[in-house]
Amino acid sequence: MAVIEVKGLSKTFKVKLKDKGFKGSLKAMVKPKYKTVNAVRDISFTVDKGEIIAFIGPNGAGKSTTIKMMTSILFPDKGSIKILDFDPKKDRKKLSYEIGTVFGQKEQLWTHLTPYDNFKFFGAIYDIPEKAVEKKIDELKMLFELDEFINTPVRNLSLGQRIRCEIVASLIHNPKILFLDEPTIGLDPVVKENIRSLIKRMNKEYKTTIFLTSHDVGDIEKLCKRVIIINNGQIVLDDSMDNLKYHYLNKKIVEAKMKERVNLDDEDGITILKDKGYNLKIEVDTTKRSVADAIKLLNPDNIIDINISNIPLEDIISSIYQNKDQL
Repeated sequence: MAVIEVKGLSKTFKVKLKDKGFKGSLKAMVKPKYKTVNAVRDISFTVDKGEIIAFIGPNGAGKSTTIKMMTSILFPDKGSIKILDFDPKKDRKKLSYEIGTVFGQKEQLWTHLTPYDNFKFFGAIYDIPEKAVEKKIDELKMLFELDEFINTPVRNLSLGQRIRCEIVASLIHNPKILFLDEPTIGLDPVVKENIRSLIKRMNKEYKTTIFLTSHDVGDIEKLCKRVIIINNGQIVLDDSMDNLKYHYLNKKIVEAKMKERVNLDDEDGITILKDKGYNLKIEVDTTKRSVADAIKLLNPDNIIDINISNIPLEDIISSIYQNKDQL
């Protein structure tokens, strides 16, 4: 069942132009000139209940504009949005009770208050009875392991602890959809893994639909089963993570340490990425040649050590961006 329906969504902005220097500033004040920027151009997609979906793209692609329209911060020029059967433009207040948001770079918690006091505050905002708030805090405190610092002022928490509390604050009112914008930005690898595990547990425990934006490929690969890629205001890919890997992950990287030097040239399906005599790094297009063929060319008896890996997902996504830049 679809909980998000976006059809033919478009949004343009008028941007003021200004020449360099003081004269340019003065001219812009007296006789301003504008250009129209098509931030989002006729995009459509749906999201089913309980999905964890990645909505990704380069800076300026239209991600934030789309999310702001979905959460009723901005209104579209054209098209329609239905979030849990609510129109964000007409049902802004009703919608706010059904969704939650976490922005990795923007704090919603009061830093001089403790997490517990913040949670109580958010409960009051959403008109939740005190007993229900206490029960929810106890439940989320256990799930997100907040016991050690729930009564410590937010300003004294580490970034990872604060992000956990930000997510909990967004869940106090039991939202059906949670919008996460760069939830692991600035976190160290261990803390990132903890946050990802918590997001997956939250999705499993509460069946919360997660709409995620992130530049961290680890977030996308480890959390999401579906990816929507937007570039220049248009959707260029909407597919499952499995299909993304299947269709775009048809190349393997073979790194080998050799006993003796090997003279190897580019062949159909095999590209030399690095040749340092005794150390080789080659790319194998498995639609044309098998990895076994590549190993035969290297001569198995001459191999001391070998590593075979996939093309990093980050490179795949970058390639998709570049191939669609004309859109």
